Order: sequence, then C-alpha cells, then structure tokens
Amino acid sequence: MKKPLIGTLAALALAGGTALVGAAPAQAQPAPAGAAPLGSVSFAGTVALSNCSGSVVRMPNSTPTDPALVLSNGHCLESGMPGPGQVVTNQASSRTFSLLGSSGGKLATLRATKVVYGAMTDTDVSIYQLNTTYAAIKSKYGISALTIADTHPVRGADIRVVSGYWKKIYSCSVDGFAYRLKEADWTFKDSVRYTSGCNVIGGTSGSPVVDASTGQVVAVNNTINESGESCTLDNPCEVDQSGNVTVRQGIGYAQETYGIPACFGPGNRLDLTRAGCVLPRP
Repeated sequence: MKKPLIGTLAALALAGGTALVGAAPAQAQPAPAGAAPLGSVSFAGTVALSNCSGSVVRMPNSTPTDPALVLSNGHCLESGMPGPGQVVTNQASSRTFSLLGSSGGKLATLRATKVVYGAMTDTDVSIYQLNTTYAAIKSKYGISALTIADTHPVRGADIRVVSGYWKKIYSCSVDGFAYRLKEADWTFKDSVRYTSGCNVIGGTSGSPVVDASTGQVVAVNNTINESGESCTLDNPCEVDQSGNVTVRQGIGYAQETYGIPACFGPGNRLDLTRAGCVLPRP
C-alpha cells in the first residue's frame, strides 16, 4: 500500500497509523515554494489527512444540500486497517481534514461525523460524512466537490494523482488493469495500473485519481511495488484469471471507484442493498 500506501504501512501499523502507499510520515513537509497545479487539474477540493490524502467528493446525483463526503483509503482509517472480509459502516468519527485550494494552500479545517464506509476487501476505500454540506463549502470557500465517475476507467486515459498530503500532482496514464492485486493478506479486484510516471510515495494513499479530460474521479490511489518482492506488504503482485503471478517493481496501482455511486441513494445515504451496488457488505 505504500508508505502511506503500504510501505509506510508497516511502520505505521505498528504505531497505530496507516500505511500501504499510503500513510505518511508523522509530519508532512511543506510544499515547495511556488508549487502550482499541473495542467487543468489542481488541488481544489482535495484534502490532507493526518497520515494520508483524500478529496471532497460527490456522487453524480448528489445535491448541493446533501452532507458532503470525503474519499480516501480503507488503510487510512483512524481505527486501523480493516482485515480481509471486514467492512466498517456508519461508525462515529470526528476526524479532521485540511481543505485545499487550487494552488495547494489550506482554506479550512473540515470535520467528519462518521465513517460511512470503509474496507480493504476487493477495494481499498474509506468514505467519511462531514458535518457540513456541499453548498456551505462552496459558499464559504469557493470549492466544489469532485464528482465520482460512474463508468469504468479506460486504458490509456491521461490521469493525475493529486496528493493533498504532499501537495504534489503526479501525471501518467492508465496502463491497464490487474484482474487481482494481492498484497500481504489483502486482495483487490480489477485494479488500475499506472504507467511509470506515477511513482507514488507514502502519504499519497487516498489521493483521487482524476481523469484529465473530464475532471472526474475514476479511482483512489493506494499502493506501489517498492522493492520487487512478490505479494508482500508494500510489494503487491498481479494475479491473472489462470493464477499466474506478475511482479512489476516501481509500478503503482489504484482502486476503481465507478461502483461507489450505485451504493448511495438520495441524501448521500449509503445503501448496500441498492440495485447495482457491489461493494462488500459487513
């Protein structure tokens, strides 16, 4: 998962933090002076967690008065990484997030009321509900939520991995998809594989993967193979339909998000029984 993906994962797990690509060192370093957005994709709407990255997101059918949601990784949960088969729903939380503007400057501190959903089975995702609405965030800070696309990402798509923790934007393309991605005890399905440009590091876990042509979120960044090991923590391996294992050292991965909108009804209410919802259930 990489160091705040999973690499940092191991150390953080011992300290009660999160890892996988994901969890970052105890303290983030300031962004370089004059850091600017890459292309048309900026930091607007992204957030920094204490150990990971994330973003304020909306479903395609969310309304301005709905409670706002924050997307990150399951391995970034403050309660620790969920075990295989473990699903967290509607768990009280008062976690805070630093809301960023387009150039990466902090605009505000947002606060959660609960973890709506969290899991590391099939996917690696956490979704928090905030104590404010999209309309209030827009009115106070001029920030609109990023929309989660409800269609499968496309091979060859130009993408950006936007890390609010490091205030860094990675640019690469969707190289393809891993039928199964295995890392230590966890298995993820149909994962996005990056081309080499997105050499993500710890603390980037939970970053939105944005399609540069649409501006929509198509995945959530979560891991990279750091040292070439096979199927170990911080060293995910690909497993195809025949059980063949492939290791790609230095290549990062993300978990698709197109299936999430089907699990949310009016008012941004989670309903895992909705038609088309395939997120793992508790």
